[in-house]
Amino acid sequence: MADVAFSICVYLGSRPGLNPRFTAAAQAVGTYIGSQGGQLVYGGGRSGLMGVVAEATRQAGGRVVGVIPQSLVDKELANTQCDELHIVQTMHERKAMMAERSDAFLALPGGIGTLEELFEVWTWRQLGYHDKPVGLLDVDGYYASLLTFLRHSVDSTLMNPWQMGLIDTGDDVIALLNRLLTQARQHPQRSGQPALLA
Repeated sequence: MADVAFSICVYLGSRPGLNPRFTAAAQAVGTYIGSQGGQLVYGGGRSGLMGVVAEATRQAGGRVVGVIPQSLVDKELANTQCDELHIVQTMHERKAMMAERSDAFLALPGGIGTLEELFEVWTWRQLGYHDKPVGLLDVDGYYASLLTFLRHSVDSTLMNPWQMGLIDTGDDVIALLNRLLTQARQHPQRSGQPALLA
């Protein structure tokens, strides 16, 4: 495997969505990763925003690592253009491998799968299973209502403010990615986890 400056796991929709800014954001994220010598780790799909971020990364010179369950391969949804395409049997295997291969995590607009992946990796961080930064890109206010609800959870004392502090949110692609990678370089990885490569 070629050396890469960093590996970032991106969660996002397998559909494009109606808002063209979602596609533009996925393209910008992929272009950033590739132009900075990075590696995209994602769900291995070729459709929707997933396909957009993978192609943008590849076009900008970055590596693409896809992790996809056999059930989705059987539906012909796998992106065969990945530098590495790992076919696993379960969603649990998929998410574990994606997390292990990444230095940071970023969620873009998506559906329940994206939300589930975001909340799981955020929960893992609060429990101390990893100390890798987690970001939420709020494209055109897509996650505004969710963030309002999460702040309501804090106000209701069902969440602590420090838990909210474990996720970095923003609407600027470059600024948020820069913050996530800066945080990743500042936090040494736990034993058995891959260190940031640059």
